[in-house]
Amino acid sequence: MRRIAILDPMSGIAGDMFLGALIDAGLDETFIRELPATLGLEGVTAEVTTVSRGQIACRKVDFTIPPQPHGRHLKHIRALVETTPAPDAVKAKAMEAFTLITECEAAIHGTTVERVHLHEVGSVDAILDIVGSIWGLERLGVSAVYCGTIPLGDGFVDTQHGRMAVPTTATLRLLEGLPVRPGPEGAGELVTPTGAALVRVLSAGAPSGGFVPVASGFGAGTKDFPDRANALRIVLADQGADVPAHERLIMLAADIDDATGEELGALADALRDGGARDVVLLQTVMKKGRPGTRVECLVAPQDADRLEVLLLMESTTIGVRRFEVARRALPRAERVVSVFGHDLRVKVATLPDGSTRAKPESDDLVRVAQATGRSVREVREEARKSL
Repeated sequence: MRRIAILDPMSGIAGDMFLGALIDAGLDETFIRELPATLGLEGVTAEVTTVSRGQIACRKVDFTIPPQPHGRHLKHIRALVETTPAPDAVKAKAMEAFTLITECEAAIHGTTVERVHLHEVGSVDAILDIVGSIWGLERLGVSAVYCGTIPLGDGFVDTQHGRMAVPTTATLRLLEGLPVRPGPEGAGELVTPTGAALVRVLSAGAPSGGFVPVASGFGAGTKDFPDRANALRIVLADQGADVPAHERLIMLAADIDDATGEELGALADALRDGGARDVVLLQTVMKKGRPGTRVECLVAPQDADRLEVLLLMESTTIGVRRFEVARRALPRAERVVSVFGHDLRVKVATLPDGSTRAKPESDDLVRVAQATGRSVREVREEARKSL
């Protein structure tokens, strides 16, 4: 038996709505009230109230925040998160969200991750929303999160970068690969970058198989629409042991015998950048004994059509095979350790018997080795000592 959470974003999603829904579903509100102090945010207080949205009683979370720095860099957010008493898996997932946001902002503004200065998402309330939501799920014993189609809203919203169409560029990038729909008309902004990032790093797609609801809750948005409830609903449910611990994915495959190695490498990179879970190139023999390469691309169901088109457009193949596969992936988390004065990411996987296996990220090993003049082997050994 495992506990899951199902997000019903009937009126979009934002970080404060997520926190309110978790409290309404059973999370101890004292945890949220004490969260600012837990994160070492002096002078910040949290208030939890009950409000009505569309004649539905919802929980509303508001933070009172004294003057703060005008946004933060990713390294400042990482330093704050790493000093919290949150479980390592919570810290890793929170930093995954902040890193994803930073990468989107860097791509939009044509700069580097290190130079991005996060405004709305680097603010105190966004940090509390992201860390609190992920930590709250952990405290409720949730092992998997699923989400339905997300309405985007319409119109315009004022940001630090001026007036932007809804959804904003950052929000839309964060929602790539997730099922969304426009409107409803006159709604304004329904999905914030914080809410989009939470769904992106937490959701495993639409729920599959049966489940037993055990609790539910509504988190209120700031707006109060006259014709509908502006709220996020969270359903906590149990899935039995008879439900396989596998995720449903799509395998796209194509055989190619008229492309160079460089072209195949570029194709694999394009598929990975497009959201493929995994891409492998396999040697094969085609008609008339010609050597060829089989491209196998493992993708989420919601990404299959888009990546199938990419595979047809970016390669010389004239056909793509598609079939459904089941994958069991080990739970994993990312830790950041300090090695010779440099941050280095380590991926930690949990094995079926509960033990763990750690592997430093290869790109970070090379980066630290180049920065310190040491060998990759020395950096790897030092990283393992820090675990």
